[in-house]
Amino acid sequence: MGYNLHKGDVFKVKQDAEQIITQELDGASHKITNLINGILEFKVLSEVEEGYNIALTFKDLNLRMTSSIEGVLMDIKAKKIVEGDMQSKIFNTILENPVTLILAKNGDILNVKGGDSLVSKMANASGLKDEFALNLMKNALRKEFGSEALSNSYKQMTFIYPNEKVKINDTWENTYSGKLKTNTMWQLKGISDQKLSITGKGTIVMNFKDPNTSMKLKGTQNTTISSSIDTGFIIKMTVEGISTGVSTLVQLGDQELPTTIKSKITYELINKEHVQQKL
Repeated sequence: MGYNLHKGDVFKVKQDAEQIITQELDGASHKITNLINGILEFKVLSEVEEGYNIALTFKDLNLRMTSSIEGVLMDIKAKKIVEGDMQSKIFNTILENPVTLILAKNGDILNVKGGDSLVSKMANASGLKDEFALNLMKNALRKEFGSEALSNSYKQMTFIYPNEKVKINDTWENTYSGKLKTNTMWQLKGISDQKLSITGKGTIVMNFKDPNTSMKLKGTQNTTISSSIDTGFIIKMTVEGISTGVSTLVQLGDQELPTTIKSKITYELINKEHVQQKL
């Protein structure tokens, strides 16, 4: 059980994510809702000793952030450049600019190349000329789209298999870090119609800090997966999590706000094909 891919395999995956952040202050609540959806393409470039060399390309990306107090904070459709809107230019640049990654047979992402180059292209698309401001933007973007950030982000989708053979009802465990440190106990629930049914129960720890805010949270995460016996690639995957803890805002000094984050992410395979590659 694991990935069994071939040079020229192409998988397109639709991603939908909803994250609701609720902060409490003196009995009142502030709710921030983040909605992300997009289409990712995974193209197998070659088989390597460690697993597979894969090109990951964003084919579409839409971001919307709303606040219960301030209304719409961000509404970006990466395919649509809005005249005078710096953010639309930045996120348009992410499309069709592939990064490459090494995917192990168990789904661990061992290496990502091109993320930092992508960050530079995104920052340069902003049109900023001041070097200090440009570097600030690069540092902010690197936390989401740099090589390390992309590796940690998409391990959630790929790092699902054991290192050894398992039978139905067997369990295995893995851990990975990033903005979220996640430890998951997986179980093979069943096999039918050339599909594997896998579930995961995990614990998550978030320790996040930027110039404006910080968060310290702990929680749980439940995952359900249907994947192909032939390729190991997911057919559908749902990840639901809830975390609680405290956050701080720079404008409130050191005051800690009770904070809850609820999230649901769905990955769904929408197309699989094989492309004959030129030598």
